[in-house]
Amino acid sequence: MALLVLLGLAAVIGFWLVGIYNGLVSLRQRSRQAYSDINVQLKQRHDLIPNLVETVKGYATHERTTLEDVIKARNAAVAASGPNAQGAAENALTGALSRLIALSEAYPDLKANQNFQQLQSELSDIENKISAARRFLNNTVAEYNAMREGFPGFLIANRFDFQPIDYFELGEAEQKAVEAPPKVQF
Repeated sequence: MALLVLLGLAAVIGFWLVGIYNGLVSLRQRSRQAYSDINVQLKQRHDLIPNLVETVKGYATHERTTLEDVIKARNAAVAASGPNAQGAAENALTGALSRLIALSEAYPDLKANQNFQQLQSELSDIENKISAARRFLNNTVAEYNAMREGFPGFLIANRFDFQPIDYFELGEAEQKAVEAPPKVQF
């Protein structure tokens, strides 16, 4: 009888440990998926930028420096890898885009251009999606890291080499710039 109780107890503990392991795996996969979702949104943003630049180029030919800055920042953002490098590159891109959008104030014909208005609307929508995707990723990373560091999760995490995952975060000034919607005035 005691042997059955010990076997039952061992089975319960075994299922419990398997549940913890599977929970860690699930959260790690969700964080990878969330990071991938951010990359999809960033790719859409990067694909939209050349169209926006071309539209502005026709109206603001002497604003070459601003246009070149946007293209350089976009290329740097496309080439960045990892949450921290991407965060810094995306911050630079957001600043360059803000300067590009500000050009519309100096060119009333550009502000009235339907293609420009549509591109601005799409950019604003993508910025909102990126912000939501970042929040989801960081929430998932927080859950994963908490489970990984808490008891008894740390026993499983250390045994099976579950590494901590970095947040997709920016510095304080960059955080405010990215989370603020693009300023579009008509």
